[in-house]
Amino acid sequence: MLMNMKDLLAVARAHRFAVPAYNISSSMLLKGALEAAEEVAAPVIIAIHPDELAFVGTAFVTMALEEGRNASIPVVVHLDHGSSVEQVMGAIRAGFTSVMIDASELPLEQNIAACKEVTTLAHTVNVSVEGELGTIGELDEEAEAGAEEVVFVEPDEVKYFVDATDVDTLAVAIGTSHGLYPKDMKPEIRLDLLREINEKVDIPLVLHGGSGNPDEEIAQAVELGICKINISADMKSVFYLKAREVLQNPILREPSSIYPECIDAMKVVCRQKFDLFKSTGKAALY
Repeated sequence: MLMNMKDLLAVARAHRFAVPAYNISSSMLLKGALEAAEEVAAPVIIAIHPDELAFVGTAFVTMALEEGRNASIPVVVHLDHGSSVEQVMGAIRAGFTSVMIDASELPLEQNIAACKEVTTLAHTVNVSVEGELGTIGELDEEAEAGAEEVVFVEPDEVKYFVDATDVDTLAVAIGTSHGLYPKDMKPEIRLDLLREINEKVDIPLVLHGGSGNPDEEIAQAVELGICKINISADMKSVFYLKAREVLQNPILREPSSIYPECIDAMKVVCRQKFDLFKSTGKAALY
């Protein structure tokens, strides 16, 4: 069942759970995310970053949309971190049911102007829009783009931004980063800041950089209004660690021989996220 983000997350907010947005850049990762969601009857978001889209091409989007339509669970196909109005409009033409316009590194009024332009256009074709306030960090060279330094969202700007832009959901910078945390670095979410933000607006909030944070913090963040959590590094690292193990056998060359174990390893992580975010079994609410 294919949906837009606004409709998907309205249910999540009402029932206090979060939906994982898995960054997907191959048919194997897509298969794993959708299979895991269907096995536990959970809604799921297929997120594709512009760098991933440049790699897989728009034909991959067509496939993801078709898989979403045929799925037994709610599915959103979402453009992650669109950096310009032109890029976002290209995604809408390709069929994405949800888009993000990330102008968070611009001054506030320019961020508002970019988001308002996108919402005005996207809402006419029932595509939902995610904006962002503050900046997300970047931990390693394989991570999605992020800022060298996390800039925390200003709570007093949140309501003004939401009212001015009409965004359907908002990513808030509260201390997370893209990528995997080094062993000597302790990630910490500013739950006090999240609580203050959630009291100011009534739209679903988004947490980017959800890999590697302590489970107890993530669970608390869901209780405090986070309805969508982006997952990339946790899932992909497990998939490709298993691929390296499988490929120790020099005879293997067929994808059907190599990837099933990788997909199974990935699905273990996906199921754990569904449980942690309290989305397991929630497909029945749609």
